[in-house]
Amino acid sequence: MKKFLAAISIIFLMLIMTACDTDKAAILFNRDPINEETVLNNTTIFERNERIYYLILMPKTVHSRYIYIQVIKKDNDYAQFGYKLYWANTFRLKDEQVNYYNDYLVLNESGAYIMKVYSKDNPRQVLTQAQFFVR
Repeated sequence: MKKFLAAISIIFLMLIMTACDTDKAAILFNRDPINEETVLNNTTIFERNERIYYLILMPKTVHSRYIYIQVIKKDNDYAQFGYKLYWANTFRLKDEQVNYYNDYLVLNESGAYIMKVYSKDNPRQVLTQAQFFVR
């Protein structure tokens, strides 16, 4: 009986302790255009009127080939819980950009911002989001 309980407890512990790693989408911000040399120079603090380069990594392919990007400003001056939709746009992914998208944006107001990325396949679920700051 002890061997049976030990075997059951070992199997139970193996099921709990092992985990599957799934790739998640991510956003990488940088001051310089993102390439192989500058990919590790990421930062989340930028100056006003400075180009903010970003790279969106998507492990799963987006079947509709369209992504929707929102930039939301966090500020207590606005009535809707301190959040304001600052910028939004829809982009079509090119043939070579099935698993990533890169571009830049320029913000002229200082504050804390959140970038959210949605797929047109499932527009209610956020693929990824990241926070950055403009001084």
